[in-house]
Amino acid sequence: MEEYDLCNSDPEAVTFDRDRHVYFMSMMYQLLPSHYQYEEINRLTLAYFVISGLDILRALDRIDKEEAMSWVLSLQAHPITAGQLEDGQFYGFHGSRSSQFQSSDTITAMLNGSHLASTYCAISILKILGYDLSLIDSDLLLKSMKNLQQPDGCFIPNHNGGERDLRFVFCAAAICSMLNSWSGMDCQKAKEYILKCQSYDGGFGLTPGSESHGGATYCAVASLKLIGCFEEDPLTKDASCHTINVPLLLDWCMQKQDEDGGFQGRSNKPSDTCYAFWIGGVLRMLGANKLINTGALRRFLFSCQSEYGGFSKFPGSWPDVYHSYYGVCALSLLNEADLKPLRTELGISEVSESVSPSK
Repeated sequence: MEEYDLCNSDPEAVTFDRDRHVYFMSMMYQLLPSHYQYEEINRLTLAYFVISGLDILRALDRIDKEEAMSWVLSLQAHPITAGQLEDGQFYGFHGSRSSQFQSSDTITAMLNGSHLASTYCAISILKILGYDLSLIDSDLLLKSMKNLQQPDGCFIPNHNGGERDLRFVFCAAAICSMLNSWSGMDCQKAKEYILKCQSYDGGFGLTPGSESHGGATYCAVASLKLIGCFEEDPLTKDASCHTINVPLLLDWCMQKQDEDGGFQGRSNKPSDTCYAFWIGGVLRMLGANKLINTGALRRFLFSCQSEYGGFSKFPGSWPDVYHSYYGVCALSLLNEADLKPLRTELGISEVSESVSPSK
């Protein structure tokens, strides 16, 4: 693909331009570019990137909070009859309005297309906007969510099946934490599944035996922290005290910071803006963020900062919502002055406290 000179050619001379990023996120909130149309089914996830991004940028005043909350709440699935409460379906949140439409094919018609990732995004948005989460029918949501947990402790994203990996373990743990109830998952089984995903090199794969990956490693460590199975200040503890192999994990994370200052998601891959959060967040949870070459990481991130606002995946590319959000998150982890601090294990700003399961 042809590269565009969208970024300042000298990252050393660039500083964080908050106003441009606020403008970019505000524009994405009002009207997404046409090439996002294939992501319509994930509209709630896109809204999460934009609304949480504006929150971290201290610019939530750019949106109508009541309107946004009303829209999110309208996407929750509910049983039509009392008999459906025991039908094994997941009553979470749809990813968009289109997934609530009944198919014209009566054989495959599905009124309830709620998804675990969409539900994480929905509850995160509501929490950010200050909605009273006790008003949600959390008993229904969590009881039905437990149906998604598999015998090995992993989760599938919806009651119709789909992929099963650490992403959905994280979504379930974050949902339980934000709703202040752990009735929606068997934490011990989830922990056992997570431990099986740590690879020989210290990182975590999405499933047991798969290649270590930055996003999967974040999901593993964040889930363990949310569940309450991750020690405080793990680097100060004897290795035998750890639930996971922390020294090997630390070594894997540090090896992922490349010569250009950015982080790779996997070995022998180019640096990518989003992994500054995924792996930078793991190092923050390990208490090892001081080991990051922050100057080099800032230079990489600023080389991906567009003059129009937002961040791109690689230097010289167009900015997009996903990488713009995680670029802002990464700079928050680096204590950028204009940004709110993050609750790293939840992936949102430090809003009201959530809880871990009781021991």
